[in-house]
This record gives sequence, structure tokens and C-alpha cells, in this order.
Amino acid sequence: MANERVIDLIIDDNNISQISKALSSKTRWSILKLLRMKKMDVSRIADALNQTEANISAQIKILEKAGLVIAKYEPGEHGVRKVCEPACENLIFRIIKKE
Repeated sequence: MANERVIDLIIDDNNISQISKALSSKTRWSILKLLRMKKMDVSRIADALNQTEANISAQIKILEKAGLVIAKYEPGEHGVRKVCEPACENLIFRIIKKE
């Protein structure tokens, strides 16, 4: 997926497995809900969910791979920080009738 935010992300036969895996975790779902409010770095997400940064970073990678999150490295107080935002505003599931 491109590294640009879109309004609608269409989910169809081509990407349903990856999206389903990404949405199947309560932690990943919680991350998506947090990011709906504002961009956050991995450290703040970890604090908000009372989890380790290593775990949140691993969960973010899964969300990125599925095209649900965009993450960028930005300068921080002590080096760089990974800042995340949702990749889309809406998820649309399209069921295609095969003929």
C-alpha cells in the first residue's frame, strides 16, 4: 500500500486475509481506536495501553503491512520516534459475487 492517507480503504478478495488478521487482535483494534483521535508515537501508544514498546511496535508492523496504519520516523527528544496515524478514515468490505 502507498504511504498516503486515503478516505476509503476498499477490502476485497485480494486483501481480506491480511486485513482480517490485522483486525483480529484486541490490541491492534485498540491501537486503531487510539489513532482515530490523533497521531501518536509508539511510546505513547504503549503507555496508553499499558504494554511494552516492543509489543506495540510489533503490532504496528502488522497494521502497516495490512495498510491500516502509516508510520513515519520523526525527530524526538532522545533520537527518533515512530509516529503513527490511521491510513484511512473508512474501511469498506466489498463482497463480490462470482459468476
